[in-house]
Amino acid sequence: MSHTQFNITGMHCASCAVNIESELGKRTGVQKANVNYALSRASVEHDDSVSEHDLHAAVQGMGYGVSASGMPMDEHAHHESDQGAGRRAAISMGLAVPTVVMAMMGFWEWPQAILSTIVVLGPGMEFHRMTFKLLVRAKANMDTLITMGTLVALAFSWWQFSVGGDLYFEIAALITGFILLGRYFETRAKGRASEAISRLLELGAKMAHKIQDFKGASAPLQNAAEAATNIVDVPVESLKLGDLVLVKPGEKIPLDGMIVKGESSLDESMLTGESMPVGKREGDSVFGATVNQQGALTVKVTALSGNTVLAQIVKLVEQAQQQKAPIQKLVDKISGIFVPIVIVLAVITFSVWFIFTGDMTTSFIPAVAVLVIACPCALGLATPTAILVGTGRGAKEGILIKSGEALERNRHIDAVLFDKTGTLTEGRPSVTDTTVNDEHLALVASLEASSEHPLAQAVVRYANDKKLALKMSDRTQSITGKGIEGVVDQKKIIIGSPSYVNQFCQFRQNQPMVDRWQGEGKTVVVACIDNELAGLLAIADAPKSTAKTAVAELKRMGKEVVMVTGDNRKTAEAIARELGIEQVEADVLPGTKLEVVKAWQDKGKRVAYVGDGINDAPALTQADLGIAVGSGTDVAIEAGQIVLVGGGPEKVVSGLKLAAVTYRGIKQNLFWAFFYNVVAIPLAAVGLLNPLIASAAMAFSSVSVVLNSLRIRRAKI
Repeated sequence: MSHTQFNITGMHCASCAVNIESELGKRTGVQKANVNYALSRASVEHDDSVSEHDLHAAVQGMGYGVSASGMPMDEHAHHESDQGAGRRAAISMGLAVPTVVMAMMGFWEWPQAILSTIVVLGPGMEFHRMTFKLLVRAKANMDTLITMGTLVALAFSWWQFSVGGDLYFEIAALITGFILLGRYFETRAKGRASEAISRLLELGAKMAHKIQDFKGASAPLQNAAEAATNIVDVPVESLKLGDLVLVKPGEKIPLDGMIVKGESSLDESMLTGESMPVGKREGDSVFGATVNQQGALTVKVTALSGNTVLAQIVKLVEQAQQQKAPIQKLVDKISGIFVPIVIVLAVITFSVWFIFTGDMTTSFIPAVAVLVIACPCALGLATPTAILVGTGRGAKEGILIKSGEALERNRHIDAVLFDKTGTLTEGRPSVTDTTVNDEHLALVASLEASSEHPLAQAVVRYANDKKLALKMSDRTQSITGKGIEGVVDQKKIIIGSPSYVNQFCQFRQNQPMVDRWQGEGKTVVVACIDNELAGLLAIADAPKSTAKTAVAELKRMGKEVVMVTGDNRKTAEAIARELGIEQVEADVLPGTKLEVVKAWQDKGKRVAYVGDGINDAPALTQADLGIAVGSGTDVAIEAGQIVLVGGGPEKVVSGLKLAAVTYRGIKQNLFWAFFYNVVAIPLAAVGLLNPLIASAAMAFSSVSVVLNSLRIRRAKI
């Protein structure tokens, strides 16, 4: 199956989107069609018997325009759309207002007739053109209602003008003006709601300093002037895998890569939402569009522009915005029959009034009011605009909501299950406590540097963080499962488990400390130098700094918090106590995390699962809401409905809150959209709403929905 996306111009309401979606879905070879009114964009899955040209022709045949761009409309396109809508609104209101003034003063009937006709058949022609194109296909949309209301008012006024009756030219003109003005504001508001992707795309670097002749450590690139003969500025798109680029302080990393020379700190807030810079050195990965803050870096390109982390985020956000939330299916069904129902109601309104009054003029006013008060636009914008703003805000903060379905799944989560390693904890062992002084620690770390054991590497990292100078070790011997020994600076060093090292030096007086650390789930390592006790080190997979606060906040939100780990129960419970978690699933094998999720669901709980590894993917999929940590594997990211880029467990709290705020915005929008139509149409039918007031209310109802969605930008999460 092929997946084709293209932009559509000329859609004015939710009924337009439903009609186009229906037309595309009828095509032989089309499996699924999705038209998003807020994005003005179609997404179609089809087989090879259908070409993109066929899809465009189907849409154009209905009277709409097509843009074959692979990306949603950019800011320039939105600006042009704004200008066009603004120009039509200005002309129509500029002519309609004098018409109303003349009507109120009761004179100059000919100028009223001429100005009103210019407004209705000039700027208002966009309504009528679309109405007649759809009429040929026996379809209707919002334009149909406006055309009927304005043309009936105009034609009725010309007839009355000829026989000397009451005139309603100002109604036809002002209805057109109000609706065009409302569309202008709606276009502007929709542009603001859908700007997330264009803002993300703008973050990327446009040019890169490509190094033509890199001489490595023998000729370090200290600054741009020294290396000028080796560097050429090229567009980022021209870079290839393996190319080397120079990134100066204050510049953006052009593409994802690996540092081959230099050390600096990078601002990664545009990816992760984290304000603190991240230290980087040789061998570390860097990401395109992040900002180098200090030293010059030489970076080897490891991903091209379409495959960078930023590009993946843009793709996820675009997919989330294009997809419809399940609740939208109900709205689409209502929008599909909305316009025909309103036309029938208008005819009934006219007929009932005429039966009781016998006066065509009296019957005409409420019928026109019914036509122009109805607004499927607000219904069509209610869900997608909230999703647009919610996903856009999330992308800025490193919280990627992948679909509207994730918003609905979030509603009734009872329990949050955390995979421990790499999610609640750092994912690698580190020294948490020690009684070894810095002088002895330098010797101990020098010996440990010759070992690849994770515990040994934890000691080396700890010494490096303290900026201790390490030395070469000699006669190193590793004793499997027990420890390591060797000579550093002519001193005999022995490091290992308490039971092993106890043979060489006594630490009986330190046994209570050993017991306490082991009770906390930590691994205790004893260091001996020349048969004298140098001290103890406690090593553990340390909890992330924000884990305890995140757990407390989830509990405050009424969620049960559970830690899932393969650790033995004693170690697991020690870490859980430190984090304030009462419920622990310990001794869980990698392949049985799925069963743990099912077991909690069998208890009647709606489960959110948070994980970052390949073995978490089945559990993420099984959970009612899968939350994947973006620092993990691609499989985990694919499996989750929400992806967290960077940060710690606090992002889980923010992600759940953002999803809740966004879904609450959807419900508010739908309530007001339905409430507006349910209340306004009967009021218009019984004659309590003048057509002018009705048209103004209709014009701004959809704008109010978009503005309510924009509140999500500022909501506290």
